[in-house]
Amino acid sequence: MGSTNPLGDAASDGFILGPAGELPLTDECRHYEGKHEVPWDIQKYFAQRYSIFSWYDEGVCLTDDAWFGVTPEPVANAIAADLQGSDPSKTVLIDAFAGAGGNTIAFALSGRWQRIVAIERDAATLACAQNNANVYGVDPSMVTWVHGNSFEYMDALVNRPDQLHPMLRVDTSTTIVFASPPWGGPGYRSDDVFDLRTMQPYNLEQLHCAYRVMDHVLFLPRTSDIRQVAKLAPKGHKIPVVQYCMQGASKAMAAYIPASANTGNKAQRANGLVPLPSGPEQSDSDLGPSVEASTQPVQ
Repeated sequence: MGSTNPLGDAASDGFILGPAGELPLTDECRHYEGKHEVPWDIQKYFAQRYSIFSWYDEGVCLTDDAWFGVTPEPVANAIAADLQGSDPSKTVLIDAFAGAGGNTIAFALSGRWQRIVAIERDAATLACAQNNANVYGVDPSMVTWVHGNSFEYMDALVNRPDQLHPMLRVDTSTTIVFASPPWGGPGYRSDDVFDLRTMQPYNLEQLHCAYRVMDHVLFLPRTSDIRQVAKLAPKGHKIPVVQYCMQGASKAMAAYIPASANTGNKAQRANGLVPLPSGPEQSDSDLGPSVEASTQPVQ
């Protein structure tokens, strides 16, 4: 294993954040082999482990908390495929909440990106993500792992890039942000329409404000209030929103939001963040004038 210092040499060089060394797996990084080993509250996720990571048996590790937030592999692959059609001038992707690596792995294996910056604030979870990327054969040179707070990173990137290690300085005009934040908060599981203002620990406004200077994808609960998402659309434009489904049931929605500066003409629809995937669409009367929606089935 490499250095256990999550900032590598960044701290000694005076940078607030730098690339993480290769972190060691700890006792929190678990590879459960049978249901009898699994805490009761994650047993249903363990039962779906091959839908979460199809190569689970090859040595995939997760912390107990990571089971709740990992994107199922077919959904992660579908999102990566949808971003294949994004503006080719965008060559860098920031995974703001890398978790155990599900989305990062899919993006890296898609071959679409020259660089991926994957940020995770929990060291044990980041160690799992690095391990899982190795299991899936991700080229280590493709991903720059960062142990830290993604909001601090984004703020520094936009306002004080000289405070970041040179490896973490990217051109925001050629970068897309993917954010799959925690979905905590009252009503997330029970409300027919989830109020994104109450999402915890980060609400819709906080997320959008952090990423607005770049094209960004927000991965949100399937019942999210689409009217709140529509308000993020630049004037005269629509935001593609995709419901990703497995076995006939929606798992989550993704909103593909252009940077605030992207206010070009209608040609941007074809050449912008992402083409709307084919599938049954809802009418504008169902969604409001600033949103287009599609249902994307995945295997």
